[in-house]
Amino acid sequence: MRFVLIHGGFHGAWCWSRTIPELERLGHDAIAIDMPGHGERVHDESTNASRREAIVSVMQAGDVLVGHSGGGFDVTIAADAAPELVSHVVYLAAGLPREGRTIAEALTQRDDGTGSNNAVDEVTGMMKYLAFDPDGGMRFADLQGAWDFFYDDCDEQTAQWAFEHLTPERLGDAGTTPVSVPHFWEAELPRSFILCLGDRSQPRWLSDLVAQRLGVDPLQIDSSHSPFLSRPAELAELLVHATTTVPVGPLVPE
Repeated sequence: MRFVLIHGGFHGAWCWSRTIPELERLGHDAIAIDMPGHGERVHDESTNASRREAIVSVMQAGDVLVGHSGGGFDVTIAADAAPELVSHVVYLAAGLPREGRTIAEALTQRDDGTGSNNAVDEVTGMMKYLAFDPDGGMRFADLQGAWDFFYDDCDEQTAQWAFEHLTPERLGDAGTTPVSVPHFWEAELPRSFILCLGDRSQPRWLSDLVAQRLGVDPLQIDSSHSPFLSRPAELAELLVHATTTVPVGPLVPE
């Protein structure tokens, strides 16, 4: 199998550097890409369309898409564009679009237009860790904040390394543009959800809701929001196992 690994907010392809060798050790191929506005593509404009193209442009028949955190929205949009190329979609502590709603509305489960930063903060608790650039970019203000929020089960050296690689998050049109993925809902692709038991970033109620809407029994890993750094071998084994699971119910677009 070939795994296409998609990072979440602030991160880049670099965050999968410990997991890719573990997947290869298990006999599988894996690639990770920088999404526009992140990693080595930090200066590229980040939009729903540009992120979709970034994934679809590297996809091959039979790929397993893995989306972490906000990357769950991106892999869903990519799977909608080319469902015939996808063998399985794995949501790792990830979000799932609500049909015709913005990403903010999917995170907050509110139906009040775009959703505000304050509303998103009520769900994630992220704002207290952030500083804001003049251009509107959000960045983690210091190592301790990122360590607490993303990497609390990582050693200090790992947390420091990751913190130094984080890039500012610019939402682009993601906060204001409704997402429609009709082909994804129709395709009923094989799919899985992995719950991080020590997650301080995504609340348990949201993880449970995403799993319910995916129609799956969630798999579990005893980790922070970032098992690709703290438990890469265990995560690789769980990703492979995830591809053998089947949904227990239908997808729920709303």
